[in-house]
Amino acid sequence: MTLPHADAKPQTMSSLRTICVYCGSGSGTKPAFAAAAREFGKILAESRIELVYGGGSIGLMGELAKSALRHGGKVTGVIPEFLIEREHMLQQAHQIVTKDMHERKRIMFERSDAFVALPGGVGTLEELVEQLTWAQLGRHQKPILAASIENFWDPLCALLDHMEATHFIRAGLTVQLLVVNKVADILPRLRQALEPVTEPDKAMKTVAPERM
Repeated sequence: MTLPHADAKPQTMSSLRTICVYCGSGSGTKPAFAAAAREFGKILAESRIELVYGGGSIGLMGELAKSALRHGGKVTGVIPEFLIEREHMLQQAHQIVTKDMHERKRIMFERSDAFVALPGGVGTLEELVEQLTWAQLGRHQKPILAASIENFWDPLCALLDHMEATHFIRAGLTVQLLVVNKVADILPRLRQALEPVTEPDKAMKTVAPERM
């Protein structure tokens, strides 16, 4: 039997304590979108998983956060100063006010074990794609999931397939986007994806200045 080296440090397996959810500040055209946000807020609260989100009280953001709070969950909103009035900051949540969008996204990344995108607009898409890009470039190994309620994210999935078919997403740079169609499948899929990931794997990898 081979014993571990005396200096070897045990790898702490990853856990799912906080989830960053990207979603719209509007409610969309289908009642299923808001229903999904409320359902996921309830699931997070009952699972004792902290919600990290954009801090607003309107649209799907509001439905999600209010549902989590209503069911006894922990909610942290991260909102830049210029959006406090526009997105009606949810006062009942623990709020972190940032000076700009870059600081907002950094804090949301640092505080989260995984990322989920519910339906949303250009801002939601941008946040989701940024996490995909960072993961594709090897900056982190946190799971990224699109909750394709009413097949909302199908056009994005088709575009990613097209990029891969035309070799703009090349071998070795695959995009690891998890996709589910039901809210009830989100946590099981994220937990499955986190099984091989250690806590150090989730940290953002930095690049030495001389290599940049």
